[in-house]
Amino acid sequence: MKETNRPLLVVEDDTGLQSQLRWCFDDYDVVITGDREAAIAQLRRHQPWVVLLDLGLPPDPGGVTEGFATLSEILVISPQTKVIVVTGDNDRSNAVKAIGLGAYDFYQKPVDPDILTLIVDRAYRVYELESENRRLQEQGVESPLRGVVTASPEMLKVCRTVEKVAPSDITTLLLGASGTGKEVIARALHELSARANQKMVAINCAAIPDNLLESELFGHEKGAFTGAVKQTQGKIEYADGGTLFLDEIGDLPLELQSKLLRFLQERVIERVGGRTEIPIDVRIICATHQDLTKYIEEGKFREDLYYRVSEITIQIPLLKDREGDALLLAKAFLARFSKESGKSLRGFDKQAAQAIESYDWPGNVRELESRIKRAIIMAEGTHITLEDLELSPAGEEAAPFNLREIREKAEKGAIQRALLNAGDNVSEAAKMLGVTRPTLYNFLEKYNIRS
Repeated sequence: MKETNRPLLVVEDDTGLQSQLRWCFDDYDVVITGDREAAIAQLRRHQPWVVLLDLGLPPDPGGVTEGFATLSEILVISPQTKVIVVTGDNDRSNAVKAIGLGAYDFYQKPVDPDILTLIVDRAYRVYELESENRRLQEQGVESPLRGVVTASPEMLKVCRTVEKVAPSDITTLLLGASGTGKEVIARALHELSARANQKMVAINCAAIPDNLLESELFGHEKGAFTGAVKQTQGKIEYADGGTLFLDEIGDLPLELQSKLLRFLQERVIERVGGRTEIPIDVRIICATHQDLTKYIEEGKFREDLYYRVSEITIQIPLLKDREGDALLLAKAFLARFSKESGKSLRGFDKQAAQAIESYDWPGNVRELESRIKRAIIMAEGTHITLEDLELSPAGEEAAPFNLREIREKAEKGAIQRALLNAGDNVSEAAKMLGVTRPTLYNFLEKYNIRS
């Protein structure tokens, strides 16, 4: 192999065509094989970026079964490799099928060296660009907190708040709808605190029957009630030295709220049926999806307890309010779950990606995660489709990526808002916008805005 560092694997059983292709790609490190076994061996050895694959391979040189098997195996081993299939004349159906299986492109015989070289050069360049993009993503889109995948300003603000609050022992209340990731944020608060090496104990106040919740939280003494055959520590005592996470605290029964309030004030507990005060050193993090201020008005939640648990309040936004996060999370889930399932999926097709961005996600991150898991199981091609996700096509046109379009849309919106606030007074609107009257008139003409 020449030291060009441009690997190209050619899988072709015709010796005459092998020689022609070798000379055709003089600028590449060409490795030629004639069957599937040899092709896979060379793929593992040289890790070529581009593969030129003839579908008619032995032991089925007159058919395509061996060629398709080779294509599938290549993409399982190296899913990023660009495979260009070479088919017989007037064999378009097999070419289309190959693209459906994940081939990058196809070319029909007889071979035209110039055109084939152009296709290979383009595939090589696409591979380079995709590799660079993955490298930049790995460097630039680091998770701000362990377990948190986000690039939206709304969630980045939450992450910065967590970083500031975590080192203290202040009692923190996490507010957010179900599925927004309250437990992930609670765990981040624990892991960034001085108590990270101690236990984090979580209890869901809504998941335990009221008659058992007091014992679960505070523990009980032997004989405290029927069935209490031994002394048992509660979750609060078990978390001593670490962090206690009280999830869905809005569902805590009123009769227990007063006992929890005393613990938060005095930092001592008494087990059910006990008389001894037990001092506890623990960080408290609470979470709920309920509107606690409304609960206070309705008499369902103690106001004094609310102020104790909300020394710092962190509001976690809905997934639909996190700009760009739905698709970012979907890609992260796809990478994780496809690896776990052993499937080689390359991403989402255009319609699926647009639907993910436009869907409201009423179940938030939890719903997105469930849909991605299902889609990976149901997917038949190399990309996740709308059908796999069970989503409808995006109702609105996707947000543009073109900077000129984005800028013009923002300018037009700002001008309309300024005119509205200025009561259609152009001079006043120009002052608000920081431009001259003539400049504003030019914008009004450009965007066909009537004052």
